[in-house]
Amino acid sequence: MKILSFNFCHIFLVAAFLSSNLTDVEGFGSLIQLPHSGSNRTRLRSKRVLYVDEFGAKGDGFSDDTEAFKDAWEVACSLSSQAKIIVPARSTFLVHPIDFSGPCRSKVTLRHFTVEGGGVINGMGEQWWARSCKINKTNPCRHAPTAITFHRCKNLKFSNVMVINSQQMHIAFTKCFRVVASNLKVIAPVSSPNTDGIHISASSHIQVKDSMTRTGDDCISIVSNSSEIQIGNIACGPGHGISIGSLGKSHSWSQVHNVLVDGVFISNTENGVRIKTWQGGGGFVSKISFQNVLMENVSNPIIIDQYYCDSSHPCANQTSAVKVENISFVGIKGTSATEEAIRFACSDSLPCENLYLEDVELLSTSGEKATKSFCWEAEGSSSGSVYPTPCFSNIESFIKLDVPSSSIPLSI
Repeated sequence: MKILSFNFCHIFLVAAFLSSNLTDVEGFGSLIQLPHSGSNRTRLRSKRVLYVDEFGAKGDGFSDDTEAFKDAWEVACSLSSQAKIIVPARSTFLVHPIDFSGPCRSKVTLRHFTVEGGGVINGMGEQWWARSCKINKTNPCRHAPTAITFHRCKNLKFSNVMVINSQQMHIAFTKCFRVVASNLKVIAPVSSPNTDGIHISASSHIQVKDSMTRTGDDCISIVSNSSEIQIGNIACGPGHGISIGSLGKSHSWSQVHNVLVDGVFISNTENGVRIKTWQGGGGFVSKISFQNVLMENVSNPIIIDQYYCDSSHPCANQTSAVKVENISFVGIKGTSATEEAIRFACSDSLPCENLYLEDVELLSTSGEKATKSFCWEAEGSSSGSVYPTPCFSNIESFIKLDVPSSSIPLSI
């Protein structure tokens, strides 16, 4: 039979412990199934049902089971009909970097894909963190792996999984379309560098909901050419908050638009809701709505920083910038760990336009000092009660930003 060529979803899993309480990981021409702990189902005997232990996987947490997973995938991928790969419950598998991808022989293309369960992926990042230039300034800055990456996936569901202690980012969606990620737990020490919880890049129609992230960097980061993103019912902190960006590094061009963040609890983070861009970049950030956010002891609760500079050396002033416009902050309440609760530091050459504040109350965590706002080249307006007092450079009227939820898929 002819091998069919399609643009398949790739799943990249870095060196990790995989504790298999997972279930139903479905894919093109194959299905990886990780039964619930305690499952007593009879082991099926079929060339279309493949058990990783029959390919040599030990599941003892010490033996390297990478080749067993690879061999099982290759057999499943070579079959002309749909197959299952089953990972036994109550086992811990040590798996080095691995890529599950096609094309496969089965005529079933990857159009609906589900990863679901109750297991844990442990990135074992402690040694990587110790070598980071952010921990030891004498070390060179080097890229470290992401625990699990979904690349070019369409109609993906990812839920009920815990990812801990990744070398850097925990979960990444790159060039994906129509994703629902839910009931995820992402945990790493607050001191772990660059350990973003959920990272969305060059993707559209993505929904992240009902999840918790506690890491050493952004709880959720949205970058480079992403749109139609919905974030809801998220617990974030500690970490660096929820960020659009960074964008525009090294004179790059990016666009992020139509993002709705609605219903988030942020606590003990270095930032709350943030947009960050480098000087010298190009592109735009537009139609972003942060609403119904509760903050507790958060530094920089609301921040737009167009002078972002994550470098050991000062960044030179540059005239080009990523355009920031049509951004709304509605129903943002809680306590600020910094005196400056609202900060809009916008570009000299491309001021922020159409910023909007409504129903905002950010009080001092200590209760001793009044909070304040800072504005630089920031144009916008406010409505209703807003504290601290807005500091926009104009007093023009502003039509409230509307990011219609109907434009963002709630399910697949």
